[in-house]
Amino acid sequence: MNDLLVTTLLVVSLFLLLGSGVWIGLTLTGVAWIGMQLFSARPAGDAMAVTIWGSASSWTLTALPLFIWMGEILFRTKLSEDMFKGLAPWMSRLPGRLLHTNVLGCTLFAAVSGSSAATCATVGKMSLPELLARGYPERVVIGSLAGAGTLGLLIPPSLIMIVYGVTADVSIARLFAAGVVPGLVVAGLMMGYLMVWALLHPDQVPAPDRRTTLREKLTASRHLIPVMLLIVAVLGSIYLGWATATEAAGVGVLGALVLSAAQGSLNWRTFRESLMGATRLYCMIALILAGAAFLTLSMGYIGLPRHLAQWIGSLGLTPFMLLLALAVFYIVLGCFLDGISMIVLTMGVVMPIVNAAGIDPIWFGIFLVLVVEMAQITPPVGFNLFVLQGMTGHQLPYVARAAMPMFLLLVAALGLLYVFPGLVTWLPGKVMG
Repeated sequence: MNDLLVTTLLVVSLFLLLGSGVWIGLTLTGVAWIGMQLFSARPAGDAMAVTIWGSASSWTLTALPLFIWMGEILFRTKLSEDMFKGLAPWMSRLPGRLLHTNVLGCTLFAAVSGSSAATCATVGKMSLPELLARGYPERVVIGSLAGAGTLGLLIPPSLIMIVYGVTADVSIARLFAAGVVPGLVVAGLMMGYLMVWALLHPDQVPAPDRRTTLREKLTASRHLIPVMLLIVAVLGSIYLGWATATEAAGVGVLGALVLSAAQGSLNWRTFRESLMGATRLYCMIALILAGAAFLTLSMGYIGLPRHLAQWIGSLGLTPFMLLLALAVFYIVLGCFLDGISMIVLTMGVVMPIVNAAGIDPIWFGIFLVLVVEMAQITPPVGFNLFVLQGMTGHQLPYVARAAMPMFLLLVAALGLLYVFPGLVTWLPGKVMG
């Protein structure tokens, strides 16, 4: 009963602070302080100072601002335009034709971005006008872009994976390797859906402008060389063991600056804007992570995660039922919070339960990223929906309905990962032993 009272008080405090408009990071710190002050003998101020300093000075976390900065630099280049030029000639023979440029463009940009919203916005700013001008149905264009944009979270380097790795104490390099195959599976499911849709609605797919020769296709592919080189530099350095995730992030920033300069996009204004944009975003994330670290410590002193894990263990849930319950929980939570907040807010409680159930933390990390992807395209706080609402001028319900088939494909991908866990565990085992 005492645990129930403490939990109720802290949950009510959390929602009161969030509802009053207090920043998420400060809310987490405030709730943790209440818990330490009322239900623990350790001085709250001392615990808060030590914990926040410890979380902020983590070397592993250094990869996060660097990858964010890399994404901000690339957002200001002609990368999306070049990707469209390189991909479009190869799509003319596939059912659905240029609709696939949304999926493939997002897949490529995800491998150098790490952010879902940045992937969606960067690819969308080129593909939306092009596809709509050629007569492709707007609803399918928006839906495919919303769904494919979520690949920014799953295909490494991923900001969400870095946050999960830090908060759950899991190897970020292994998480990156684990996300590659599921990311390609999700992209394949989305392309498969677009092919089936195109075969069922042939009258809605515009005819190709003209037949392109193999030589023309190969010539157009030169536009893909810069992004492919950057992907190989960042991910190859990690998988070959030449660099840690943090060092690879530094390689990525340098590569993005070189690419931006080669395209003529780099000047003092874009450099300053990219640096300030990355600083603002990272400061927000760092404040959330610091608050979450203090909250995790507070919960540990109170003993809530241990008691909750024991209670759930006493229910006798199978791993499948536990994962199903967690998936529903995170999808509902994703209607109100962004992905990073969802993870840092819950890891202190969820990880002991997952470990007690014998679930591989690397596999669970990819499971969690997929569920967060679903949250990116569910109203009212689906970030990809906001991005597309701003780009298209449509209301949020219209964009959400357009993205619904992609949400169902992510549910199907989740089922595939459960049935075939090797999709997650095979590559990390091969690359890193």
